[in-house]
Order: sequence, then structure tokens, then C-alpha cells
Amino acid sequence: MIDRAVTTTIDAEACIGCEACVEVCPNQTISMRDGKAVVSGDRSLNCGHCAAVCPVGAVRVKAIEPDSLRFNGFKIKERWMAHGEFDTAELVRLMASRRSCRNFSDRPVERGILEDLIKIGALAPSGTNSQLWTFSVLPSRSAVMVLGNGLADFFGRLNRMAAKPVVRGSLKLIGKPELSVYYRDYYQSVEEGLQDWKQSGRDRLFHGATAAIIIGTLKGASCPAEDALLATQNILLGAHSMGLGTCLIGFAVAAMKNDPKLKTALGIPAAEPVYAVIALGYPDETYAGLTGRKRTEVRFFNP
Repeated sequence: MIDRAVTTTIDAEACIGCEACVEVCPNQTISMRDGKAVVSGDRSLNCGHCAAVCPVGAVRVKAIEPDSLRFNGFKIKERWMAHGEFDTAELVRLMASRRSCRNFSDRPVERGILEDLIKIGALAPSGTNSQLWTFSVLPSRSAVMVLGNGLADFFGRLNRMAAKPVVRGSLKLIGKPELSVYYRDYYQSVEEGLQDWKQSGRDRLFHGATAAIIIGTLKGASCPAEDALLATQNILLGAHSMGLGTCLIGFAVAAMKNDPKLKTALGIPAAEPVYAVIALGYPDETYAGLTGRKRTEVRFFNP
């Protein structure tokens, strides 16, 4: 359940009555009284718009973590960046430069950097400002391999089942074609990956990553998948800017959805949905230039 308790306070002596906080409040938590802003509503999004807009610092939202904008590896200017102020070309170059890394060095990722990435992820927007995402950090190669070994066991069982034509056919007859689709699209590559892992220890899933971040959500978010994926994108871009490589591991998300024991082994509640698994570490690869994307379908509607 989303906590809508009001934690906003207003210093009446400092307030200059500009009404800016009233204008930006999305939940009508603040109103004007005798020329001063006052907290009058009984519900709040705790979004911080009011505190951010106040020109004299008279508004405070206690629900906002004071250290959420304090980082280990860098310091930011705590001045709002106006619309259009950032260099769009450099933003796009960052987006285009981030690529899925499949060659990681064995250098561990420092704990402070992992903590910074979580804060960067939590700066994403969320539906009705629920902010109910969760971040489970695997901070070492050994921790990543706990999940990796669990995934190898899961896909080993799945492949043994998928290899049986009778099982695939029976499920398809009762309206469950998923195993047949898996066999057609993924069975062979997964089997090769499992054999590589068993015979040579080659990691074709996490690619030698020395850390991972698992993004889920608590119960009550209005759009949990979207919230988690927006935070994920923040982390992907932030990691690249900090010198790290990243790779989304979709196979891990699918496996954790179907086998809750994979989550509980990592201390994640079985009922908590997982929407993204990010492998990350210091990259052992470089690129010379940028490439674009496939042609996309675009529609403009003009009534």
C-alpha cells in the first residue's frame, strides 16, 4: 500500500506568499491562508515539488531521504537544471554509446559505486510517485554465481523437459504452447551454454560480470513494471557514465518468475516480482563509433 501521509511542513515566518508551492502541488496538499502557504490537505504524494519550487526554502518534505542526492563518487550541484539547459547532443551520445557488455574484466565493483547506482535508479519517475521499487545487489562475483548456478539448474531442468516431444505436444494440445515456443527459439542456444558452463566454466549468461543488480517492486505500485524499468534505464546510463559496462539478463527474469526459490536463495521474498536483472562490471571491450537502431514504426494521429 502506498503511504500518502502528509510529511510537508512550512515555515510561516520564511514564507513570502508567492503561491508557487500551491500551483505545483499535484495533490492539493497546500493552500493559501492569510497570505501564507499552509498544509491543509490530508494526503500527499511526497513528491517534493513544493520544496523544489520554493524560492526561500520555507517548505520541507520529511518523507524525502536527506542523503538521496549525496553520492560516494561525485558531488552534484544542488541547483535545478532548467528545461533545455542540458546538452541534448551529449545526452543522445551517452544513450547511443551504452551497449550491452559481454566481456567483463575481473575487477570488482566498489561498494560505493553500487550504492550510487541505486540512488541514481531511485531518481526515476514512478506511477503516482509510489517509489515502491526494490534493489537487490549482488556485490561480488561469488554472489553473482549463486544466482548463475541456480539458473543453470533451472534451465537444465527446463531443457530436459523441452527435449521430450510428448510433453511439448501434450501441453500444446491443452492450449499451453509456451514450451514448444521455447524449444523452437531457445533450446539449442541454452543447451550449448549449459555445456560450455559444465565443460569449461565459460559464462555465457553473466559474461564474467563481477556484480549484478536485481530490480523488483513491493506490492501496491500502480504500474510496477514501468516503475522498475524506468529505474533500470537510469542505472544503465549512470553505469556507463561511471566507467562500467552493463547487460540486461532477460533469461534470469524469466527463470525467477517461474521458480521463486531462485529469489529466496538471494533473500528476495518469493512473492516479490522481479522485472530486471542487470549484470555489471568493468568492461573488457571498447568501441570505435556509434551505430543506430532498426527502423521503427511511427504513427502520428491528426484528428
